[in-house]
Amino acid sequence: MRKAVQECQGCELYKNATQAVFGRGNVKAAVMFVGEQPGDVEDRNGKAFSGPSGNLLMAALQESGIDPATVYFTNAVKHFGFQERGKRRLHKKPRILDIRACRPWLEAEIGTVQPAVIVCLGSSATVSVAGRSYKVTEMRGKFIATELAPQVMLTVHPASILRARPEDRELQRKLFVNDLKKVAKYLRSMGEKT
Repeated sequence: MRKAVQECQGCELYKNATQAVFGRGNVKAAVMFVGEQPGDVEDRNGKAFSGPSGNLLMAALQESGIDPATVYFTNAVKHFGFQERGKRRLHKKPRILDIRACRPWLEAEIGTVQPAVIVCLGSSATVSVAGRSYKVTEMRGKFIATELAPQVMLTVHPASILRARPEDRELQRKLFVNDLKKVAKYLRSMGEKT
């Protein structure tokens, strides 16, 4: 799948992206984190969650008691959508068409990993995994059941914490860690190693 996704032309994002960025991590993971799409760093190096948001996520996982080595990381959309501003490539939110085009790749990853829990990071991941009727702002930190996994938690994307006002960042980070602690507690209750 990792090789095949490089040939994907299901949406227009492939035209400007450096490469498709497939998931990474433990393929026997009990928990899968699904983000929105690769960022600039990930698009260049081909490694999901390896940029600033990924760094924040890895630190939050450690703090919550989840070993990142036990997790699988991926995105709802596999190509980086951006707009250029001078020499910078700025993130552009994926369209519903982009999310739908990549859904088969995400389903294949979920089918391979078969996680007990999926954590949706942000609205694009939530739309892809749970559907458009769920809103992160209303369901943050709560578990729901979907056709893709028996337990799905909706929370914010780490990028939203990085974009928060400086005086709000620490509170937002703590709230995010608290969401991840709920995931760790659930996994332990199932006898899963975190």
